[in-house]
Amino acid sequence: MTKVAMSVNGRAVSGEVEGRTLLVQFLREGLGLTGTHVGCDTAQCGACVVHVDGKALKACNVFALDFEGAEVTTIEGMAAPDGTLSPIQQAFQDHHGLQCGFCTPGMVMSAAALLAENPKPTEAEVREYLEGNLCRCTGYHNIVKAILAASGQEMAVAAE
Repeated sequence: MTKVAMSVNGRAVSGEVEGRTLLVQFLREGLGLTGTHVGCDTAQCGACVVHVDGKALKACNVFALDFEGAEVTTIEGMAAPDGTLSPIQQAFQDHHGLQCGFCTPGMVMSAAALLAENPKPTEAEVREYLEGNLCRCTGYHNIVKAILAASGQEMAVAAE
């Protein structure tokens, strides 16, 4: 066992981990932050996306020890301390960007990373950015709509 220390959601944390402990395991099992989901264990579905030092990262295929001293933000760190949802979380709620909710944390974290890089993405850019996140429920339409709304834009309505 080796000690690892990092900042998670603005709070200094540490724990004893085996060398093979994945970051997602440390967050979920070591810290009790279960909002980061494990969907595929192969970095294909995006349910485990967190931010590490401001960049989106799939936490299911990286070792916790590799993030000694890092700043990690999980879905639990997106809302304000009083529980007020972030603009992206609120947009997902307002625009029905979730159904079962399993992919939602990863989608929100990916959306936040996209909007940090590109504050006014086009619909095509949103769809391309989300290629690494799978949703089995919504068909993505309302997820894209929510992300565009969070950026202050509206989704174009297709001509009938």
